Amino acid sequence: MQVAVLGLGIIGSRVRARLSDAGWPVACWNRTPKGCAGEAATPEAAVAGSAIVSIYLKDAPALRDVIARLEPVLVAGQIVLNHSTVDLATTRWLEQVALARGCRFLDAPFTGSKLAAGSGQLVYYLGGDPALADLLDAYLAVTSKSRLRCGLVGSATVVKLATNLISACAVQAMAEALVIATRHGVPAACLMDAVALNVSASPLTAMKLPTMVAGNFETHFSLSNMSKDSRYMLALADEARVPTPAIRAVSQRMAELCAAGLGDLDYSALAQPYLEG
Repeated sequence: MQVAVLGLGIIGSRVRARLSDAGWPVACWNRTPKGCAGEAATPEAAVAGSAIVSIYLKDAPALRDVIARLEPVLVAGQIVLNHSTVDLATTRWLEQVALARGCRFLDAPFTGSKLAAGSGQLVYYLGGDPALADLLDAYLAVTSKSRLRCGLVGSATVVKLATNLISACAVQAMAEALVIATRHGVPAACLMDAVALNVSASPLTAMKLPTMVAGNFETHFSLSNMSKDSRYMLALADEARVPTPAIRAVSQRMAELCAAGLGDLDYSALAQPYLEG
């Protein structure tokens, strides 16, 4: 059964490789050609003959642009999965496009960055028909360690954005804590040990704090992507009439750093300006 992977960035390229290694015939496409096996010249060509279409595009504008091209060629019975992190309105729009073409649709964003994608350790958040989620479990298991059922279409999008809110605010807090502690003479190693023994310890602190200390901002999840996701979260907050001072401040900070040229770095680059001071 041929599948199509659209978007060959940090995650999509590794998903394509794992699926291919597992024996799935994979057609793929990226706006900027990557030279991958099975790469098509157009998204239309990649989708033609594919039973499953998995989408790993950067943002809502890219997704809407590509789907506008694909809408005329989607055929009844195809399964469309959106793994891109987008706003809730775009998720619901994509569901309606898919249904209008006789396709089935699953809202399926993920958590996990470069290393998780390469080792098949992503976690998918799933929103949609439970029977469809069951049908796709073996397919998604090739690239993930867990599939969390969240509810109806849209629920997975909200969960993904909510978890990114926590991560963005936590990394900004780490950056601030690091610079305050070290400027008061506390060795960075001492702070890392203290955090590891504190209730604030988490896989995120274990991953990001040492790289901040080292000034290593190799991209696992880019600052520009986290900045984009924070804007989608703010839109959800405004729709629900919820005041969100923390993520609003961090979103502004990320936007400033992206404008300063740091957007392609890992979002732990929230610490980078402090290291220069």
